Amino acid sequence: MKTISIGVAGCLLVALAACAGPGGASSSGTPSPSPRAAVELTSCGLPLRVTSPPRRAVSMEQGATEIMLTLGLADRMAGTAYRTDPVLDELKGDYDKVPVLAGQYPGREALLAAAPDFVYSMRASAYAPDAGGTRQDLAKLGVPAYLSSNDCEDHALIPASVSFDAVFAEIGDIAKIFGVEGRGRDVVADLRRRLDTAKTAARIGTNVKLMWYYSGTKTPAIAGRGGLPDTISTFLGAGNAFSDITQQWAEGDWETIARRDPDVIVLADLTRGGEGDSAEAKKAFLRSDPVASKLTAVKNDRFIVVPGSAMDPSIRSVSAVEQVSKGLQDLYR
Repeated sequence: MKTISIGVAGCLLVALAACAGPGGASSSGTPSPSPRAAVELTSCGLPLRVTSPPRRAVSMEQGATEIMLTLGLADRMAGTAYRTDPVLDELKGDYDKVPVLAGQYPGREALLAAAPDFVYSMRASAYAPDAGGTRQDLAKLGVPAYLSSNDCEDHALIPASVSFDAVFAEIGDIAKIFGVEGRGRDVVADLRRRLDTAKTAARIGTNVKLMWYYSGTKTPAIAGRGGLPDTISTFLGAGNAFSDITQQWAEGDWETIARRDPDVIVLADLTRGGEGDSAEAKKAFLRSDPVASKLTAVKNDRFIVVPGSAMDPSIRSVSAVEQVSKGLQDLYR
């Protein structure tokens, strides 16, 4: 893990205005956001109060980073961390302007050294004591921290299934926190339009069963019930071949998979470089394995490739729908 080894900034424990340059602007020259009433939300069971639009936010993993950049908030970001895939092409220019605090999660010292006034992650692991620190501890330092409802620390608070509406509501929350509600509404309206287009286009007239294959070869990680792959399958009029598995992701075995014999295999294309991570590595394994090579989907080359990061709820959820929709059209029309 790569971290920044500098001390905690002196302006952390005082009002950020005291660290601003002349005329109330930040030292980088970014104008101060207009005054407004405090935003009060509940995030994964904890109250969250943001008294003014953040100016030094830190995103703690790629999903949060891309939502903020899509909302045009690069100039309000003091840092980002844990990029798992190349950033979306349309966001790369803005991403390159934001300091990278760590290759994975920054430790508490590195996080606080960035003097954040808001922290955002879609993963509870970002707030582990050995990562950025708990949200409660950050709140005691006057740093509100937002966590996506799909990965609450208390699993009882996580919805039984992923919904696009929950992703859109989160985009709305972040837009409200930063005082860019209009921009948030525009982003969500465009995502809804793209969803409708992809759903209409994917009407293939048959109950195709999909297997979502994330990683691993001997014990493949496959999508069960309730996660984004299950939601996408249903949304497009297809089915998840393993919807009876109660976990969102579970380790499978090829003998069981062979008995289910899915019609199409959706492959996660992971860039981390481990065994069987890339889509091409998965295809090579499937074609050479004595059991997997007998699957109907493998024999008929029925593969759809989706970036690994698009298999979790994020701004990429809609593009995952579009990619699977197009893949089904290509295979069945």
